[in-house]
Amino acid sequence: MLKRMDTFGHLTPEQKDTARQVHSQMQQLPPERRQAVRNAIQALRAMPPQARQRQIESDAYRRQFSPQERSVLDGASKLPLAPTPPGTPEE
Repeated sequence: MLKRMDTFGHLTPEQKDTARQVHSQMQQLPPERRQAVRNAIQALRAMPPQARQRQIESDAYRRQFSPQERSVLDGASKLPLAPTPPGTPEE
């Protein structure tokens, strides 16, 4: 959690706004959907930026995630966050 706070401190004001919006949108999702989106964010973080965008726009993601959920994924994928280490609990 401290690493995430340190990362947040280094974001530009625009990136901080995006991070706040993503967090707010995540909180509006039902718990089971929130977990599915967290899992997808973790997978997207391991991909290069172009692959992330292709994945978010893919038919598979269109079927699996609602427009609101894809918006969360898109916003999160554009933030300069390091991959979450395996076994690290998400908030």
